[in-house]
Amino acid sequence: MDHRGTNLPAVGEYNQTVVLDAIRRRPEGITRSEIAALTALSVMTVTKVCRRLLDAGLIDEHGMRTGGPGKPAAVVKLNPAGGFAVGVHIDPAAVSYVLVDLSGAIRDHSRTGTPTAGDATAVIEEMATAIDALITGSAVDRSRVLGIGIASPGPVTVDDGVLLNPPMMPNWRRVALRSALAEATGLPVLLEKDTTATVVAELWYASPGTRRDFAFMYYGTGLGTGLSLAGEVVRGVSANAGDAGHITVDPDGDMCTCGRRGCVGYVTVPRVLVERAVRDGVLSPAEVGNLDDMSDVDAALRRLANLALDGHPAASAILADVSRALARAIVVIVNLLDIDEVVFGGPFWASIAPVVLATLSDEVRADPALVSPDPVRIVESAIPVDVAAVGAATLMLDNTFSPRPSALLLTAE
Repeated sequence: MDHRGTNLPAVGEYNQTVVLDAIRRRPEGITRSEIAALTALSVMTVTKVCRRLLDAGLIDEHGMRTGGPGKPAAVVKLNPAGGFAVGVHIDPAAVSYVLVDLSGAIRDHSRTGTPTAGDATAVIEEMATAIDALITGSAVDRSRVLGIGIASPGPVTVDDGVLLNPPMMPNWRRVALRSALAEATGLPVLLEKDTTATVVAELWYASPGTRRDFAFMYYGTGLGTGLSLAGEVVRGVSANAGDAGHITVDPDGDMCTCGRRGCVGYVTVPRVLVERAVRDGVLSPAEVGNLDDMSDVDAALRRLANLALDGHPAASAILADVSRALARAIVVIVNLLDIDEVVFGGPFWASIAPVVLATLSDEVRADPALVSPDPVRIVESAIPVDVAAVGAATLMLDNTFSPRPSALLLTAE
């Protein structure tokens, strides 16, 4: 049975994706001859491809352009409403949903609590209902929805779309999410590790020629890292690359769940910081609330950061330790990969960013272990909604646009 859920042509065809990518990167418009010059395709091939894209509603013509001798040439632009993708980010705190159009613009988004049902079927039904509500509420043409991208905590098996044993999600063991959600929604589904999805998003939204070699530090209920080298996402053999949480940053630090001391992914995460704030008398248990409720943890983390901004010594000390720990981990990653940029984002990052960013660059620069002679740029993600959910959606768009023979649009099983 065909679950593609769209009447578009097979947009994974190589020449077509090359042309689409060239048009997308010229939002001001581009002529067919300019596309040919950029892509090394013949003008005849570009003309044929553009005709198909026009017929499919993926691009539009926008007037004529005169650029030297000869007749004026038609200008083509991407039609944002020509296609849409849904992105889903599964996190221990919540499940975020976004709908983006072909240009990558966010059309709608929603958020629900993370399903707690032990029965995977109930989980899938709940997610399918939320996706259907998102598409219906946005009033987009359902036949133009290319598919669903899912960003999940690792480890995952991307090829068969299975969540193995994501941390802090005890009821999500070996859930065959990709095939089950495709069956429930009638749409193609792709699954990606959440930190990898953040890199897909950053590359998609970056200006041409920027954001090529960087690490994305994802600060959520845990700390994860996504990687880009030479403008390509680093996935690794099992598609679980970037788990840098067990880099030791304080040999005398608190015991991590792995049995070692001072792992950056333990000593810097929101819950541990809030627990330390209570232990050090910065916050009272009443101010913290339920540590198993991530909304309570987020609120407490914001209180901690605000106290640090107001000059509270103990609160400042806690976040100074966070900055120092992150800097040491960044130095290890920068030295290993010879990258020059680190991007921060994630649902809890905004809470501590004003305090941590005030010292983080100095901490990295002053670390005697830093090898790179070039300055390391530390920036924040500019993506306004859950970056992993947006990355999951752009993962589907990337499979539409990516000019690689192996990157074909997947059909649901």
